[in-house]
Amino acid sequence: MELGYRVLHAIRQIVGHVSEHSRVLSREAGLTVPQLLCLKAIGELPGAEITVARVSHEVHLSPPTVSRIIDRLERAGMVSRERCSKDRRRVCLSLTSVGCARFKSLPTPLQQTFLARLGALDPVQIRTLFESLEKVIELMDAGELEPAPALDTEGP
Repeated sequence: MELGYRVLHAIRQIVGHVSEHSRVLSREAGLTVPQLLCLKAIGELPGAEITVARVSHEVHLSPPTVSRIIDRLERAGMVSRERCSKDRRRVCLSLTSVGCARFKSLPTPLQQTFLARLGALDPVQIRTLFESLEKVIELMDAGELEPAPALDTEGP
């Protein structure tokens, strides 16, 4: 069972690293990681009609969660909501001047570095890693949990 303890230790290392990186990122940016990711998505998505649904899809969070995050960013003066020009029933998001300034100075989230390094692996290695992680999720009875946003351990 020694190997089992080594697996648990590796999981704790990953969780600890993600937590520490999230704290540093939050301290540097003055935003939670989910807020940072939503702000980044709004700044990077092409087109004029950026909706909560589009941001939700981009950051892999539910629309209600993204809506609450956008509420906070709006209160902070970084995001504005306006009726879309093509369909007045829809609400479009945009960065304010404060949001644009913050967007330009955002630090790089851990997920970007991770995904770049993961992409450099052989596809067979990636598949094996994915299947192993799925097994860990199953063994921990964690399949029903909504994943934390993009390598974040903080709440929205």
